[in-house]
Amino acid sequence: MITLNHYLIVSALMFMIGIFGILRRKNILMLFFATEILLSSVNVGLVAVGYYLGDLNGQLFAFFILAVAASEVAVGVGLLIGWYKKYHTLDLDSLQIMKG
Repeated sequence: MITLNHYLIVSALMFMIGIFGILRRKNILMLFFATEILLSSVNVGLVAVGYYLGDLNGQLFAFFILAVAASEVAVGVGLLIGWYKKYHTLDLDSLQIMKG
């Protein structure tokens, strides 16, 4: 039987993968993917705890996190497309040209 601990372990593993992705990526698009993994891990934890406690607040918070993630993707991908059209790369090291 799957218990709350199993869900929280999966959530913690997903969170660690997201943190590792943020720290190791050189591509801005992969950085967005790692951020989405972080947000999904929080959602898994919130929904699991909410289900375990018999409360809908976990699902409600997860819904709001999904809305924030969707808006982040919409704005972020638009900025990435503009950046790629201008500089023909999504490498984070190319952001050095923004120095004043």
